[in-house]
Amino acid sequence: MEDNHQSKGYPSRVSSLSDSDANQSQNEESHIALDTSPCLQVQTEVSIVASQLAEADGAKQAEVFNEILNDADAGTIALLLESLPQDERTQRWEQIHPDERVAVLSLMRADPRLGILNAMADIELDALFVQIRPETLIDWSDSLPEHLTDRALAQMGERQRQHFELYDQYDDTEIGRYADHHMVVLGPNATVSQGLRFFRRIELDCNNDVFITDDNNRFLGTVQRFDLMKAEPDSLLVDIIALESRSISAKLSLIEAAEIIEHSKELELPIVDEHGILIGRITLRTATALVREHYEAQLMATAGMDESDDLFAPIAQGARRRAVWLGINLLTAFLASATIGLFEDVLSQVVALAVLMPIVASMGGIAGSQSLTLMIRGMAMGQISAGNVMSLLRNELSIGALNGCLWATVIGLIAGWWFSDSTMGIIIGCAILINMAVAAIAGVMIPMILQKFNQDAALSGSVILTTVTDVVGFFTFLGLASILYI
Repeated sequence: MEDNHQSKGYPSRVSSLSDSDANQSQNEESHIALDTSPCLQVQTEVSIVASQLAEADGAKQAEVFNEILNDADAGTIALLLESLPQDERTQRWEQIHPDERVAVLSLMRADPRLGILNAMADIELDALFVQIRPETLIDWSDSLPEHLTDRALAQMGERQRQHFELYDQYDDTEIGRYADHHMVVLGPNATVSQGLRFFRRIELDCNNDVFITDDNNRFLGTVQRFDLMKAEPDSLLVDIIALESRSISAKLSLIEAAEIIEHSKELELPIVDEHGILIGRITLRTATALVREHYEAQLMATAGMDESDDLFAPIAQGARRRAVWLGINLLTAFLASATIGLFEDVLSQVVALAVLMPIVASMGGIAGSQSLTLMIRGMAMGQISAGNVMSLLRNELSIGALNGCLWATVIGLIAGWWFSDSTMGIIIGCAILINMAVAAIAGVMIPMILQKFNQDAALSGSVILTTVTDVVGFFTFLGLASILYI
């Protein structure tokens, strides 16, 4: 069994921290702390500092950036670099101390990070990759060209490459890929005094537990720091393992894993593979970052964009990425236009219809977007199931119908008064009521249908919803007008 694990890329002993490891871990953790520490003295908003950088040129900009480097953390520096055009970004990058570069790049989006790496000389790349951890390279490799990933691996030691291969076997949607292998792991014969010694000697982010494994690295349980402090020094750790020791499967999705630790009241949880082998941990800080990135990606997806897109992406590259989405939108626009074309006769006779058409489409679109947003959030949180979707549909339809009656009355009265035509008021009122009811149904059903076909509702749901509300709204409005006016 152990040989089988070795063939899959498992280190012989998963991150049990030896004396040398403890020193290395302290150095790496002090480096990682840059990722999350607040600015020391810089209280000005990043947008204001970015404005100062943009207004300065050449030597003046370099001087301003040097002042920022004295006080700012890695996250602020990453944001400022992303706010600069690519040529200026490359110049300012040269001012960053080599020891801080990995931390800064780790907090940048994939596209601007790749742009900086491509601009670096080979000798600079090698010096950078010497400092990189397997977890960091795993995160970068999702968007790095293969030749850069191989170059980084060549700078790693054998143990680090084993960790990379261990995590790389998991998909980028699985938590095992992003497990943190820096943790306190002790064997079944370890004592309380040994556990306390490790806590005193090393400082890990979000570390409150000792993970106990057997001789084959199988996870046995967790011992918390508080329990260590009140136990007898000579006691075995296996004797004081927490009764409710929890672990997370490496195959679990990123968001599911993040939600588990968020609701567990723990600072860290162990991650195990299908054989129960401990491969790493997930911390509360990591979980928070995963959730934030997930919702940011969903927000970008609604416009056909990617979370990794560069603010100053090359023109050709940016145009190519957006062209496909614009083409899809054009097709849906043609469908709405074709619906309008069916009623050319009534439009030519009653010009007021053209004035009021945008109101019908807009009201339906907004009502549908509210239901769609509620559904996407519920699906992301795992709250939507086959058992409650019909109840939710009835609830949203009732809300849509109630709001539809209210606004149909208001807009119908205004339109009738505006054009001195009560028939026009009745037509637009009925169209808005029907469109808002249909929009509520579409807002609930579209995400469910897309999920059935393994499609991202955040990415394509809004486009389909807009098409439905436009077509239904125009068809209802102009169809009723044709019946009553012609």
